[in-house]
Amino acid sequence: MILRILTTPSFFPLSLSLTIFSYLIIARLANLNQPTLNLNPNQSPPLSFNSTSIMASQAVYSVWAIPPEDVAARCANLMTALRSDFGGPHFQPHITLVGAIKLSADDALAKLRSASQALKPFHVTVNRVAAGTFFYQCVYLLLRPDPHLLEASAHSCTHFGYSSTTPYMPHLSLLYGDLSDEEKRKAQESANAIDHTLSGLTFQVTRIALYKTDTEDKTLKSWEKIAECTLTPN
Repeated sequence: MILRILTTPSFFPLSLSLTIFSYLIIARLANLNQPTLNLNPNQSPPLSFNSTSIMASQAVYSVWAIPPEDVAARCANLMTALRSDFGGPHFQPHITLVGAIKLSADDALAKLRSASQALKPFHVTVNRVAAGTFFYQCVYLLLRPDPHLLEASAHSCTHFGYSSTTPYMPHLSLLYGDLSDEEKRKAQESANAIDHTLSGLTFQVTRIALYKTDTEDKTLKSWEKIAECTLTPN
């Protein structure tokens, strides 16, 4: 920056000259600290975010297929009963299509919109109640690997740039936790006793959602739904 200093005419008293000069310097420096806002009447108002920069911040996201309301309510009742006996955090019934991936918020939303545009509703069939080997696959409904479900996951993973070292196993979790094998066996028996007609249940998925899912947070208190898309047949 070039600061142009005007010479003071000799007929001004020295004290007045110094006062004017000081005022000009202070005013100039004050203006330098003010942001410049260029307004264009043809543009939409700028978006406002709580974070300092949505482009700079990243979080862990997942894409979930959301079961219809009647199936979700049925699963939620079962999940509540299992938690009362075996503990574990609360979460919404879902089928993971894209596993945990770190992205900026705007990038994650853009990828969700892109993935949902070409994704059509698909059917899901429950195979049986099963148990896994780690916290996020403790007790779950194992789903049949039907082509449309596998394609929905592969399609979404491609749009999100997500890859996994293990084959995709479609499932709907009922219980998260670090249980012993005996506890997991009892939880499976409880699930079958509470709702023995789940095996063979078929339902249609018409919604997918973007969730913030920090897998380091096993309380799940930081997990939240960010956006949801409705799938259309055409």
